[in-house]
Amino acid sequence: MGCVTAGVRMRPFWLDELAGLRQSGHLRKRKALKPDPGNPARVFWHGHSLVLFASNDYLGLSRDPRLAQAAIEALRRDGAGAGASPLVSGWLPQLRALERELACLKGTGGALVFSSGFAANLAAVASLAGPGDLILSDALNHASLIDGCRLSRASVIVYRHGDASHALELAAKHRSEYRRLLVVTDSIFSMEGDTAPLAELADLVLQHDGRLLVDEAHATGVLGEGGSGLARALCAKLAGQNNRLVQMGTLSKALGSQGGYVAGSPGMVRWLVNRGRSYLFSTALAPACAGAARAALRLLASEPWRRDKVLGLATRLRQRLADEGIATVPGQAAIVPIVVGDASRAVAWSHELATAGFLVPAIRPPSVPQGASRLRVSLTALLDNGDVDGLALELGRMYRRDGLATDGFAEPERGKSIHGDSPTR
Repeated sequence: MGCVTAGVRMRPFWLDELAGLRQSGHLRKRKALKPDPGNPARVFWHGHSLVLFASNDYLGLSRDPRLAQAAIEALRRDGAGAGASPLVSGWLPQLRALERELACLKGTGGALVFSSGFAANLAAVASLAGPGDLILSDALNHASLIDGCRLSRASVIVYRHGDASHALELAAKHRSEYRRLLVVTDSIFSMEGDTAPLAELADLVLQHDGRLLVDEAHATGVLGEGGSGLARALCAKLAGQNNRLVQMGTLSKALGSQGGYVAGSPGMVRWLVNRGRSYLFSTALAPACAGAARAALRLLASEPWRRDKVLGLATRLRQRLADEGIATVPGQAAIVPIVVGDASRAVAWSHELATAGFLVPAIRPPSVPQGASRLRVSLTALLDNGDVDGLALELGRMYRRDGLATDGFAEPERGKSIHGDSPTR
């Protein structure tokens, strides 16, 4: 009883859903890429060598032989995998050393390493807020922060992107209704390349007795003193203020390895060890990844030219695009988005750029709001001026051919969000 009648074939629902995604231009497919052994700034795709403008490997360390050697040495000493959760038997020497070094980089009393940045954000947000608490979240926060907000079961109010005055207005109106307040934001937004108003948000949490959680995934290793990110300097007023600042970051972008971390006070770290479900119930990061990340931290200190180069290339690209009549988001990050609006156009332009020798991904909803599809250009220290200039010329040709308006950056409408719901409770 209740079973499907024998012989009746049920059509899987996902076939119709996938057809709808294909028709709307939102269908995603994985790219079968292969590194170009002769040039780490290039990849092979369908037999063609393309300049890689699609990687978050900002410092060009992921293929550095020194990271590979450090990973090999850790693998030989401690094995291919950690074997268990850090609370069982997986908190191995490489991991313990990495946590100490990350805490030093971030200027905190402690740090906790996770198997991924997504897992780090899930644990941090869901452990620092709960039922009876209020979370204020930027409208364009990363999906991992959004999911952490949902898992927390706290009340969530979304403030307009990058608008600290709106966040302050919401805090003044609603803070008294809740036990605790947590403000959640990226420092560099992954699809915009712009910077959060961290100093103003630090003032907010001081004024309204809250905490600030900053996702530094796209800033760690690239921005701030010694590549420490933006929060340490811009939120300096929170230093010593009752554990009010929590910093998250990844090992998989500028540091060229794999994993994520949360840095903060020793007490906060102990709390996450006891309450962070994606830490408690996941196998610890593999020793080889920890070893590679430690090597990257050493290179971060000894080779600052990498940060200077990638940021210089980003500045050059913005200027070359302006010369072509293409406006971009003002910013200091190694991310340069070019909004084209329509998802199908973004996909078509991405394919056309590949034909011209450049791998630039098309970004569509739900990664960005509806009507804000774009090409997301990411720079690495492995590129050179000729790569950047060539891409700008090709984009300029496409813009002029298609008659796309170039009188300003096409921002999403105010209040639009990728949270998947209304920017209210």
